[in-house]
Amino acid sequence: MSKEFEIAREFEVDATPEQVWEAITTGTGGYLWPMEPPEPRVGGTGPFGSKVIAWDPPHRYTNRVENVDGISEQTLNQLDYTVEPRDEGRRAWVRYVHSGIFVDDWDNQYDGAAKHTDFYLHTLREYLTHFAPRPAAFATFDGPEASKAPDALAVVGRALGVGEDVAAGTRVTVQGPDTFEAVVDFRNPYFIGLRTDRGLTRIFGRNHWGHPVGISLHDFAPDSDIKECEGEWQAWLNGVFHQA
Repeated sequence: MSKEFEIAREFEVDATPEQVWEAITTGTGGYLWPMEPPEPRVGGTGPFGSKVIAWDPPHRYTNRVENVDGISEQTLNQLDYTVEPRDEGRRAWVRYVHSGIFVDDWDNQYDGAAKHTDFYLHTLREYLTHFAPRPAAFATFDGPEASKAPDALAVVGRALGVGEDVAAGTRVTVQGPDTFEAVVDFRNPYFIGLRTDRGLTRIFGRNHWGHPVGISLHDFAPDSDIKECEGEWQAWLNGVFHQA
């Protein structure tokens, strides 16, 4: 049964309103995934076939799309950003509202969207604080079918050396495709975030919503070979679940 939803979040960040605006309009690869920038005017074209219905740089941006392309579970999607200066413009306050209509499996869809929102907005703050405005090389991929299991993210966390007892803020030696030092910038039963001097690694426990575990890489090193990194991580993730 179709039903409306709204997910609203507010936060402050150590970045100027202009830096936030750049991230949410042209720098989405740094924290989300690369998207075509919106046409900078009301009525212009936005991502995924949306229309820009509010455009007031660097304070307000809203896009809206009906019959979301490639998403059968949703018939309306709207993203609204309000950005205000704090501390004489040295910091910013951001209000983000994601609304629309889910057409079925409402509770599961809403739970997944709400929890992903918290992780994505945390990653936005990490990007703004540590890496902006550096461009990102980006890759994203899923684990094998076995990574849909109820305990799949826990299995991945233990393989990485970031078990459920490891708190955010801990510096760890990660046992991934290779061994490297990282700060665990996010850790809960649904997601793991790792930050190094060169980038952000995001591990998504989408097994909780019936999908494979996913990994996204945001690499800010100027000489990054993201396809090689993606291949190594994909092979590692497959190996965690004993699949070639």
